[in-house]
Amino acid sequence: MGETSVRGNVVIAEEREIEEFLNRLFPIARSLTGEGNRETFRILQEIIPLEIIEYPSGTTVYDWTIPDEWVIRDAYIKDSDGQRLIDFSECNLQIVGYSSPVRQKMTFSELAPRLHLLEGNSEAIPYRTSYYNRDWGFCVTGVQYEQLREVSGLLEVCIDSEFNPEGSMTLGELRIRGEIEEEYLVSTYCCHPSMANDNLSGLLTTAFLARDLYREHTLQRSWRFVFLPETIGAIAYLYHNEREMKKIRGGLLPTTCGGNGPWGFKESFLGDHLIDRAVQLAFKDRCIQPIHYTFVPDGSDERQYSSPGFRIPVATISRDKYYEYSQYHTSLDNLDFVKGASIAESLALYRDVVRILDQNTCYRSTVPCGEPQLGRRGLYPSTGGGINQPGSGETVESELNAITWLLFLADGNHDLLTTAERSGLKFSDLLRVFGQLTVSGLIKPILN
Repeated sequence: MGETSVRGNVVIAEEREIEEFLNRLFPIARSLTGEGNRETFRILQEIIPLEIIEYPSGTTVYDWTIPDEWVIRDAYIKDSDGQRLIDFSECNLQIVGYSSPVRQKMTFSELAPRLHLLEGNSEAIPYRTSYYNRDWGFCVTGVQYEQLREVSGLLEVCIDSEFNPEGSMTLGELRIRGEIEEEYLVSTYCCHPSMANDNLSGLLTTAFLARDLYREHTLQRSWRFVFLPETIGAIAYLYHNEREMKKIRGGLLPTTCGGNGPWGFKESFLGDHLIDRAVQLAFKDRCIQPIHYTFVPDGSDERQYSSPGFRIPVATISRDKYYEYSQYHTSLDNLDFVKGASIAESLALYRDVVRILDQNTCYRSTVPCGEPQLGRRGLYPSTGGGINQPGSGETVESELNAITWLLFLADGNHDLLTTAERSGLKFSDLLRVFGQLTVSGLIKPILN
């Protein structure tokens, strides 16, 4: 079996593995708190040795308070014959997240203000929440709304839920130590129920990326992976890890990266940070031109990490970015829309970015006065004069091109990322040749 076939089999096996986890995680009812999040993290522990963290309800974290744990057992709306027209057990998006308990009978006109639907879309159930305002409601399709309207008698409404002030909010963390103190963050959120792109794609991309680095024994930088509920989870994590988080060099936030539509890159609040340049280089090396989104303080937890007290530059690679695909925040963001193969493609890009950030280093030449003699080291063609001459049949190969660029910029002030940008060469090619020049003693890396 050839190398290409072996690589193809590895990719297919990984896609299938992602697909299996995608199918297992999709039905779980997740929220800001609750057993659904814990079940999700227990499944992710099959991929990585995730440490589970519990922050008690009622804890003050900066300007916020961790909410009571929400327990949801069942929810439905029945007609007068006892038939369930709306059933939480069939789709966990049917209930407004964090709904208060209710058991009563009412007319449709009394119930209607509690029903959320998408005008002009008869098949999709919208995703709605009421995290910090005690309320209740149901999310329905246009078809379900009309079915409820047609019921002549009273409707039986039940939300079997409760709030536990003795509960907690669950987070997951994995720290991987490198050779130097410089540390990067990869954060994703776990609070969305059954929606595949937003954000099971981010959960699985982050988990498989963490597994790569956990298995790697030659990391230069340290990496911190966190899985948490959006907004309140990030704020609580920053609060409990303030001193360490203020030292984070930069971060990635995988979200909505499982579609099959356009690639996107949302830059950090700085726009030209090392993290931005690494993402752009990863796209260029794969000949992908993403939609470039300039930073705005919305979206996900980048605005928490980049807030004035921390200013961590965070970038996002997406595929079918939040807000911009029609299935967003609806029941149509499902397993027909997202497949393991599309998540694997995003994972490959994130891997490239992480490799660039982790292996990037400044370097200097040990022969800085003029260029070293490459020929006697077997690094230059034995016959001179014919390179790039029309009709000679000799061309400058990429390896020699990489050698000359690396040596030319080896003044101790340039790093591999800059060399890749200036030369137009792939980072992976430069990294391979950089290793050869290091072994030959022509170049020395400068680590922080």
